[in-house]
Amino acid sequence: MFSFNINDHKYRHIHFIGIGGISMSGLAEIMLSEGYVVSGSDAKGSQIIDKLKNDGAIIYNVHSPANIKDADLIVFTDAISLDNEELAAAIKSKIDIIDRASFLGAIMKNYQSSIAVSGTHGKTSTTSMITEIIKNIDINPTILLGGQLDGIQGNVKIGGKKLFLTEACEYKANVLKYYPTTAIILNIDEDHLDYFDNIEHIINTFKKYSENLTKNDKLILNIDDENTALLKNSTNCNVVTFAIDNNANYRAKNVSYDSNGYPNYDLYYNGNYVDSVSLSVMGIHNVYNSLAAITASVENGISFSTAIEGIKIYTGVHRRLEFKGIYNGAIVKDDYAHHPTEIKVTLNAIRKGLKGKLYCIFQPHTFTRTKLLLDSFSKSFNDADITIITDIYAAREKDYGDIHSKTLYEAIQLNGNESLYIKDFDDIVKYLKENLKEGDMVITMGAGDVYKIGDMLLDS
Repeated sequence: MFSFNINDHKYRHIHFIGIGGISMSGLAEIMLSEGYVVSGSDAKGSQIIDKLKNDGAIIYNVHSPANIKDADLIVFTDAISLDNEELAAAIKSKIDIIDRASFLGAIMKNYQSSIAVSGTHGKTSTTSMITEIIKNIDINPTILLGGQLDGIQGNVKIGGKKLFLTEACEYKANVLKYYPTTAIILNIDEDHLDYFDNIEHIINTFKKYSENLTKNDKLILNIDDENTALLKNSTNCNVVTFAIDNNANYRAKNVSYDSNGYPNYDLYYNGNYVDSVSLSVMGIHNVYNSLAAITASVENGISFSTAIEGIKIYTGVHRRLEFKGIYNGAIVKDDYAHHPTEIKVTLNAIRKGLKGKLYCIFQPHTFTRTKLLLDSFSKSFNDADITIITDIYAAREKDYGDIHSKTLYEAIQLNGNESLYIKDFDDIVKYLKENLKEGDMVITMGAGDVYKIGDMLLDS
C-alpha cells in the first residue's frame, strides 16, 4: 500500500497530470504549502490554474514527456488513460506513480482526525456546510472541497494537522482507498454505470468501505435511504444515524418552508429536542445534508449551537442552485445536477415558491449515464414547464453513436412534458430571450459547460 509522510519530503518534486481538476488542484495547493516543488499539466486554463501559478506551481498547457523529467512522484486522475504521454513516460522511466484517490487517502493519514463525505448525491453541499461550521474553530482544519465556496475563497483551506475534511467519491470504488476517522454516507443510488455493474455492486462497494473502518472510527448513515440503511450492521465501528422519517440519533421533525422556500425544522438528538434549525438554501435534500453536517460536527466535538449557526450562514456553493442574475425580471440559476434523482429534487424545491414558468436547460453528462438511466431521466423533469435538452457532454467517454440527446428529448415528451432539443448554446439563448417573462426562472443543469448559457444570457 502506498504511504506518504508529508513531513519527510522523500518525494521532493510532485507532478500532477490533470492538475486543473477540483480535487487535484486542492492536493497540489496542500503540497505547495508544505514546501514541495509542484508541477502539473492541464489542457484547459481556468481560475484554478491561475491561482496555482500565482502560488508557485509550474503549469504546462500541453501533455509532454518533457514535463516530468525532474519529477520524483506522478499523481494522475481517473480521466487519464494509460496511453497518456506523461504517464507512459513515467512508467518507462520507473518514476513512482499514484492515482489521485490513493494519494488523497495517503494524505489523510497525516492528520489526527479526518472526515470524509461520501454518497451518490450531496457530497459537495454537505462538505461545504461542514466547512461553514468548522472553518474558524481553534483547531484550524484543512479542507478539500469538490466545488468553489466563497466562505474559504475557493476549493481548499490550508490549516493544521489536527482535522482534515474532504469529499470521498465512489467512482471506480475510490472510497476503498480512504480510511477516515469519521465516514459519512449520505445515500446510495445507481450511478457511474460505466464502472459499476448494478446497484448491488455499488452497495457492496460501500459495504466494504464501512468494513475498513476500525472500532474507534465513526460511520454516519442516512437511514431514510434504504440502500444506506443496509450498512448499519456491516461494520465494527461506532454507527451514528440521521433521518427525517425514521427514529435516528439525529432527527429533523416538523419540517416547514418560509416564503423563500427555505426549510426550517426542529432538531432532536436521541429523542430529545435540541433547537430549531433554519436553512438559507432550498430543498428537502438540503435538510438531509444539514443533518449530516450537524451530526459530523457534533460527533467531532463541536457544540450544537456552533453547528446550527454554521448551517444558517451557509448560502450555497458555486454551481449548486447558484443564483446568477436577473434577465428582464426572470431569475437565472445554475445547478450541477446530472443524475435523475438530483434533477427531480432540485426542480421540486424550485417549484414550491415559483409563480411564473420554470425553464430547465439540461446538458446530459456522459453517454453511459444517459443511456443506462434514460427512463429515470425522462421522468425527472415533471416540475419544469419547458425542458430544453442540448447535446451530451462526453467528459471522459467516446461517442459510439448508440445514444443521443434527441432520444431523451423524445422520451420526456412521451411522458407528457413539454420538451425541446436545441443543439447550439446561441440558439438556446435566443429562445430564452424571446420567451422569458417577469416572474419566470431559467435554470441550467449539468456537470459540463451548460452554465455558460446563463452567462451568455445575462451578458446579452
